[in-house]
Amino acid sequence: MRIPPEEFEALVEKALEGLPDEFADLLDNVVVLVDEEPDPEDLEAMGLDSGEELFGLYQGVPLSERGTFYNALPDRVIIYRGPILRHCQTRREVIREVRDTVVHELGHHFGMEEDDMPY
Repeated sequence: MRIPPEEFEALVEKALEGLPDEFADLLDNVVVLVDEEPDPEDLEAMGLDSGEELFGLYQGVPLSERGTFYNALPDRVIIYRGPILRHCQTRREVIREVRDTVVHELGHHFGMEEDDMPY
């Protein structure tokens, strides 16, 4: 599947704009980035085997683990363009996977575990 980087970034932005207000209001210290591929170190840290794909990554301290006086650099959500495009066959699938991956990674920001995720 081929989607230019600018268009892919617009899909990520659209996914963020589609968040319910009660969640979007809690993202004041989160930056969402698009990267082409995950770093090999991140794949290793996630315990992924060769050939497994990583669509997104949350880096930060979940809201549920922060104290009253928490003060740090913004948390990061990284959405990986290459793995998503390799996985999807159609534009519709890309749109859905981008949305699901954004929601999934932001779920980690809110303190959800893998088994609790809606996607």
